[in-house]
Amino acid sequence: MKEKVKKIVFQIVVCFFIVILLIMLAAQTSVNTAKNVLKASDEVYYCGNKNNNNVSLMINVYWGDEYLDSMLETLDNHSVKATFFVGGIWVSKNPEKLMTIFEKGHEIANHGYFHKSHDKLTWQQNVDEIQNNHNLVKQYTNLDMNLFAPPSGAYSQTTVDVAKSLGYKTIMWSKDTIDWRDKDTNLIIKRASTNNKNGDLILMHPTKNTAEALDTIITNILSQNFKIVCVSQNISANII
Repeated sequence: MKEKVKKIVFQIVVCFFIVILLIMLAAQTSVNTAKNVLKASDEVYYCGNKNNNNVSLMINVYWGDEYLDSMLETLDNHSVKATFFVGGIWVSKNPEKLMTIFEKGHEIANHGYFHKSHDKLTWQQNVDEIQNNHNLVKQYTNLDMNLFAPPSGAYSQTTVDVAKSLGYKTIMWSKDTIDWRDKDTNLIIKRASTNNKNGDLILMHPTKNTAEALDTIITNILSQNFKIVCVSQNISANII
C-alpha cells in the first residue's frame, strides 16, 4: 500500500513540474513574440540586412573627445566609414570635433540631448530630446539626421512612435563591446570581431581601450570577407 501511495505522489510531483515547465515556455514564447512584433512593425533595428556581408561600427559619443582623433586616424588608415551617434550636450561643447567627423565623411546620427532613459519619458520629452539634438547638429552641418540610438538602449513604444513621427529609425545593436565598463583591449577586440554575422551592428564608445583595439577590430572584420559600411547602408530595405 505504501509503495502505491509513493508512486501516486511521485506521479503528481512530476505532473506538477511538467505543468510549471509548460507555463514558463509559453510565457517565454509570448515575450519573444511581442519583441518580434515590436521590431517588425515599428522600425527598431537590431541588425542590418542579413543577405549582405556588411557590418557597421556604431560609435556612441556623449562624453570626452581625447580618444576620438586616434579612432578617426585608424578609420582613415583603413578607408572605413563609421556611424557616430552624438549626444546634444557633447555637440554643444565640441562643435569643431563634430565638424571633423562630418567632414571626414562619417555618418552622423542622433543619441538624444541629455542622455536620458527614453523609456521613462513622455511623448513631449521624447520629442524634445530628439528634436533639440537634431536642430543643434543641423545648425553646424546642415544635415537632417534620421537614425536615433536611445541612450543605454532604453526605449518604449512612445519613443519609437515619436522617432518615427520625426522621420527617424530607431537603432539598437547586435553586438556590444561593453567598452565603457570593461576596460580590456583584448576583450573588446574579441567581442567586436569574432563570430560576426551579416548585418551586424557593433556598438562601441571612444574609450582608451577601444581606440587601442580599433585597428585590430577592423583588420579582423575585413579579413573575414565583411564590408564595413555605415548603419544607413547596412539596414537599407530591411527591418529586423
